[in-house]
Amino acid sequence: MNIIKNRYLYFAISLIIIIPGTVALFLWGLSPGIDFTGGSLLEVRFETGNRPSAAEIATLYDEFSTTDQSIADPIVQPLGDDAFSIRSKELNDALKGKIVAEMEKRFGGPVTVLHFTHVSAAIGQEVATRAAGAVGLSAIFILLYITYAFRGVKHAFRYGVSAIFAMLHDVLVTVGVEAMLGHFLGWESDALFLTALLTVIGFSVHDSIVVFDRIRENSTIYRRLDYETLVNHSVVQTLDRSINTQLTVMFTLFALALFGGESIRHFTIILLVGIFSGTYSSIFNAAPILVVWENKEWRNWFRRKESAATAA
Repeated sequence: MNIIKNRYLYFAISLIIIIPGTVALFLWGLSPGIDFTGGSLLEVRFETGNRPSAAEIATLYDEFSTTDQSIADPIVQPLGDDAFSIRSKELNDALKGKIVAEMEKRFGGPVTVLHFTHVSAAIGQEVATRAAGAVGLSAIFILLYITYAFRGVKHAFRYGVSAIFAMLHDVLVTVGVEAMLGHFLGWESDALFLTALLTVIGFSVHDSIVVFDRIRENSTIYRRLDYETLVNHSVVQTLDRSINTQLTVMFTLFALALFGGESIRHFTIILLVGIFSGTYSSIFNAAPILVVWENKEWRNWFRRKESAATAA
């Protein structure tokens, strides 16, 4: 099985996947949740017989909105059959109590507060800044660690850079999908999205290191093999392990996405997308990048076009 032979096809597939998400990110951006912008999250449960619609809850919030404290246009999402998640601008405990009391009065029956939290805009901005810093810092540490771990191999720095490229591939895919889901489904990027993104980074690098480590082992065993054959042999040897390991995770996440409820569905779907992308990039991107770098193939990318133009 010659996987490395079709490396440019795999690169093209990655571009086809990344470009729509990148365009969506530039056009629509992410929809930051209250963890980043500040605001309040109220989750309530109604009795089965008096469950209102999302529009009725939004109207109630609009009525309580004032010039001094605007909570108009909340994002209301159902949580199962009898509960709702309501995201709005920041509201205090007193106003929250009035809203819950009005819900009980207007819709009849008791209303149970499942969860209530609020984050100030200043804290949200700090969380967003630190989130970006965490991703950048993790990339630097990954590069340094892999370079050190593979110090006994020729061009150890390349392994770290290739792992970072594969990681960036997964980040772009995940963030691009999040931008599209945020635009079409109204999903917000919150702390759980950041958790999923950092988890994807860890899985991506872990799987790349498994392939790279087999390349390192084989480089001392098959010294007469050319580098491309050596890398392909190593990828094939780890293919079953990589796919089986990731499939167990993806099956679990798929089950959670179907049956885990609305509260974690966003998290599990983003994690599922990222894990799938990480499996692909570690096999079809990270190792082929090493071959392209070793052969310095960029020197020949435009040579055929130049030769054809000269002949014409």
